[in-house]
Amino acid sequence: MVSSSHEAMHRIFQEDPGVFARTFRALDLPFPDPVAVSLMPTDLTETRPTERRVDTLLKIDTATGESHLLIVEAQGKKDPGKPAAWAYYVAHLYAKYCLPPVLLVTCQDRATAEWAARPFTIGPSQWSALTLRALVLGPHNVPAITDPSTAARDIPLATLSAVTHGKDPNAPAILKALAIALKTVDEETARIFAELTELGLGTAPAAETWRQLMSVDLSFFRSETSERLRAEGRAEGRSEGRTEGRAEDILLILAARGIEVPEHARERITRCADLDTLGTWLTNALTATTAEDLFAEGPA
Repeated sequence: MVSSSHEAMHRIFQEDPGVFARTFRALDLPFPDPVAVSLMPTDLTETRPTERRVDTLLKIDTATGESHLLIVEAQGKKDPGKPAAWAYYVAHLYAKYCLPPVLLVTCQDRATAEWAARPFTIGPSQWSALTLRALVLGPHNVPAITDPSTAARDIPLATLSAVTHGKDPNAPAILKALAIALKTVDEETARIFAELTELGLGTAPAAETWRQLMSVDLSFFRSETSERLRAEGRAEGRSEGRTEGRAEDILLILAARGIEVPEHARERITRCADLDTLGTWLTNALTATTAEDLFAEGPA
């Protein structure tokens, strides 16, 4: 059975295929940004009764006029039989579409990532008929995004960061940054990436941290966790908890950005009981240069 973590790792690329190029550009692999993306059939089943399916298959068209196929596979642990399946995917798709395939493997732990990144050769020791080389994303090369303003600038990459670093000691800071950033986008976008994060974390210890963060203010989050939390939230004291949580988020952003908060400004933030006002201040906190900028009527 496919795990929720497995599902989320490759769905991030379905939501924003451009995160592939942006991530590897930082690793000195100059993949161009896509100008068009087509979701391709993932069923590679032959006429004989052997079913073969990739996690995600995308056709990427670039501004240079070149196109390639992007095969996204989420790998949770070392699997000696997997390289043979990957080699089949690459060869079959190249023969079927006559387009160069790129195999991308996403992992949540360094050991699996290092295993997946090594070249796999097929053939006798004297002469290999095929060498398989996957591009691998994992905690060893995906940036740990702990700054809310950075996360807000690229939500898909911040989500990928949260998922791939789900087992790291630094995971709570990454998740906090993402939770704050999600409050700056529209509800549908936030819902999608909030749920992908929950799915991607799976049973990692950070999953409980994410559930606690989601209980504060993401009322549009409609996963199983959110439904339970919203039901509990009808109890007395819910509104007070939400305002306190949002005020803490504002102060956290300002502190992370190195902005000094005078005592009178801190008191104004923590005593505010209006969620809409706090929401405006939260947005302003991402671009403010002083604490006073926070209280401007429009974005700083």
